[in-house]
Amino acid sequence: MNTVISVSGVSKVFNQGRDNRVSALESINLEIDSGEFVSLLGPSGCGKSTLLRLIGDLTSPSTGAVLVNGKSAAQARRGREYGMVFQQATLYDWRTVSRNVQLPLEIMGHSREQREARTQEMLKLVQLESFGRHYPWQLSGGMQQRVAIARALAFQPSILLMDEPFGALDEMTRERMQMELLRIWEQTKNTVVFVTHSIPEAVFLSSRVVVMSARPGRIAGIINIDVPQPRNFETREHPRFFEKITEVRECLRQGETNTHKGPPS
Repeated sequence: MNTVISVSGVSKVFNQGRDNRVSALESINLEIDSGEFVSLLGPSGCGKSTLLRLIGDLTSPSTGAVLVNGKSAAQARRGREYGMVFQQATLYDWRTVSRNVQLPLEIMGHSREQREARTQEMLKLVQLESFGRHYPWQLSGGMQQRVAIARALAFQPSILLMDEPFGALDEMTRERMQMELLRIWEQTKNTVVFVTHSIPEAVFLSSRVVVMSARPGRIAGIINIDVPQPRNFETREHPRFFEKITEVRECLRQGETNTHKGPPS
């Protein structure tokens, strides 16, 4: 497999040299291959989102290096090699759905014809082709997140970074959005890095789950998810699904135990 994201010896300290210094991440080593769906899972404050932001060049490591397709994260960001989706859809209420999706294409200087053609393609991908003239406030939370995904994919990035995109949704909508995301992933073949607090969500979506310990965040384990593909609503009743949930939960517990023990004396 072709490695597209390489995190080597990365640590992150906020407020370094001050009394309120916080060590968020410590000694992170991780490689993610092309086309993988990798979830970052761990307790609140363990640095999942910080690690995602390091990959996306929204912050810089204190030590170590992040490479994306063999380049620095900053070069990859400038080359528009990834799109990002956050917990809130962050759409502009005064722009229609179509114009929200078009925004990155406008910034990049695409022609009107190119923007409109790509927008229709993206709205069809997220099954919102009849909502282009609506405004975000006229849509449900799940529909708004689908628009955000369409916008993130509009400029054809190879990597999709997602920071708890379904965290604010009710359980039924969340499960439907998980199915939608898997469908989109299968169609686009993007590499996806996904932050979540939910063990079942991580197992359902992922090809691998990266389990992180409490702050300072370390990788407690990486678990391959061999639950049969393609996944659907029946997957949630499959024995292997429950086995993998248990495996991930045990890894989380082990990471918590090791953290509480602290370093050897």
